[in-house]
Amino acid sequence: MSNWLEHSVQVEVDAPIDLVWSLWSDLEQMPRWMKWIESVQIKEDNPELSQWKLASGNFEFTWLSRILKVVPNQIIQWESVDGLPNRGAVRFYDRHTYSIVRLSIAYSIPGILGKLMDGLFLGKIVESTIQADLERFKEYTKTINY
Repeated sequence: MSNWLEHSVQVEVDAPIDLVWSLWSDLEQMPRWMKWIESVQIKEDNPELSQWKLASGNFEFTWLSRILKVVPNQIIQWESVDGLPNRGAVRFYDRHTYSIVRLSIAYSIPGILGKLMDGLFLGKIVESTIQADLERFKEYTKTINY
């Protein structure tokens, strides 16, 4: 039996929602701002599926992800269908002069190990990493000529 650990972070981005959406919805570009994501490859035969590779230090995980829901300028929701068990959503909020990006992720860790690791350090590491990823995304949007 496994436990699902969940984290949500958000950032205000000084960019219009159209730009924020176009950058984020191009999944293959995510390694530009997501520290642990080494690669994302959209499946040519089924664009709802993508192969992900996460790498940090001595560990590496891969998974196949399926897009469950897309509402332009509002939400991208996914779940893994093979490999590292995870699911989540990125939500976008148009505030006219800026945008808010809210990322929620959940991942599965087996049994008591998950509770111990989350309480001790894993949860804090994951949350601080994805918050830093969103901050990198915010900075990345400043480099784009819109």
